[in-house]
Amino acid sequence: MDKNYFVSQLKEFSESYQINVDEDILGEIVNKATFRVISKGEIIASIGEKTTAAALVLSGLARCYYIDNDGNDITRGFAPEGTMCMDEGFFGYSERICMWETLEETTLMLCKTEDIKKLIKENVAIKDAWILLLERALRYKIYRENGFLVENATERYIHFKKMYPNLSETVPQKHIATYLGIAPESLSRIRRAMKETD
Repeated sequence: MDKNYFVSQLKEFSESYQINVDEDILGEIVNKATFRVISKGEIIASIGEKTTAAALVLSGLARCYYIDNDGNDITRGFAPEGTMCMDEGFFGYSERICMWETLEETTLMLCKTEDIKKLIKENVAIKDAWILLLERALRYKIYRENGFLVENATERYIHFKKMYPNLSETVPQKHIATYLGIAPESLSRIRRAMKETD
């Protein structure tokens, strides 16, 4: 493991979010972490599992989804490079509330939830970074609720493309459709209509 490489990658991610964290602290996080490369299509966490670890996506793409009463999976969200996944433990859940899978080969940096919570309490820079990430998560939640309350399916798809500009052509259409709350056939019609107006 090249510690310096992972520290520089964390530094790059933090700077992209306008978060300033000292490299010594990032090094401490890397020292406590484990790393996994996971093949495309693998389940990395399941509903009901303990939330003792969270992960940062260093490369690749993960998806989280719920299972409804009929056994259908409904996409909650996507975790591209530089974002967290398997993070329910940071929000007070002791067990996972959704499934997590890889949509392409994915490298994860896994950290014990308690280790990161301890760092948040002890380090001002990490606490500030955590507040910024929480604010971002809350904005995302408000955006999602707003979309389902006041936007039509086409508007939700346009916002999806703005939020995830690189995913609309690479993620399977069925996952995007369930994320938007529509059938795959409806998404196909929306995409055709948008191509015709371009």
